[in-house]
Amino acid sequence: MQFDMKRRVLAGVIAAGVIVTLAGCGNQQGQAGSTGGASANGGDLKIALLLPENKTTRYEAQDRPNFEADVKKLDPSITVVYNNANQDATQQQQQAEAALTDGANVLVIDPVDASALGSVLQKAKAKKVPVISYDRFFEGADYYTSFNNEKIGELQGQAVLDGLKAKGVDATSGPIWMVNGDPKDPNAADFKSGAEKVLKAAGVDITATHDTLDWNPDDARQWVEGQLNSGSEKPIAIYSANDGTAGGVIAAAQKAGVDPVVTGQDGEVDGLQNILRGLQYATIYKAYAPQAEFAATAAVALAQGKEVQAKDTYKDVPTDFVDAQVITKDNLKDVFTSGQTKESDVCTGDAAALCTAAGISG
Repeated sequence: MQFDMKRRVLAGVIAAGVIVTLAGCGNQQGQAGSTGGASANGGDLKIALLLPENKTTRYEAQDRPNFEADVKKLDPSITVVYNNANQDATQQQQQAEAALTDGANVLVIDPVDASALGSVLQKAKAKKVPVISYDRFFEGADYYTSFNNEKIGELQGQAVLDGLKAKGVDATSGPIWMVNGDPKDPNAADFKSGAEKVLKAAGVDITATHDTLDWNPDDARQWVEGQLNSGSEKPIAIYSANDGTAGGVIAAAQKAGVDPVVTGQDGEVDGLQNILRGLQYATIYKAYAPQAEFAATAAVALAQGKEVQAKDTYKDVPTDFVDAQVITKDNLKDVFTSGQTKESDVCTGDAAALCTAAGISG
């Protein structure tokens, strides 16, 4: 990522001798411009980081500390104001408005509900405060960083097919169910779209789908239990949008005594352990440190009044995507390479012997 310093041009002395500073920052493809910079009252720069929830472990364990560390490394004088919305869109809106009132120079938002950000974006625009879309896209952002979520859905769909093949099951021999993510999360729609594209191209029979409210594993579990008790033909596979929902799916399947292929996403410890136990075929491992670094670098640049040149665009917004990787038992060791996930966290309890058997430790 490269930054072009925005030049301030003195317009001259007018009327009573006031010097007017003009800031020019024409947006180009792959570039985010800013009218940010030092706060109006001359105080220190502030960046507000607004994350959506804490049920998914990544936000508190990875995104927040990585982002704060990256900002401090780039400019120790900048203050990061952090809030978590606890899956409450109204609370997140209030947090964003409070940050603007408090003089935030940039907002970095991972939205609970992207459709609920309208008034916040209007107020930010009125105050000339750039807004970064973090992980979940929303219209009106000045910059976006995430994973290519439809591509991740394609990887998930292929993992379902690969899991069936590894089990010796014809993908067209029975029904497949889909347990999708939160309908308020725009990423969930992309995951679903990508997975459906691959599954339908393979001729599978998707007989039931469910959108999991708030990504809640209990909601996923209850829906699968209901389906299994309804007398419907038992599924040969259940696509699960993330490891949390996969955990709910697995609990329901075990209770009913069925053994479908189950996939997930995020490379969470529980998901990795379920892969070792043979209860989950695959997850999608996403390194969060690069994403936080992209966001922090862009946020600092915009706060300082610079332009951000991104590698890509998404819906005409300058964007940096981060790569993702399919993880199965065969390559599970790869998740320990970056240090994001520790072997000691995964290879514990009943999973310790499984790690040894899989050649991961011992």
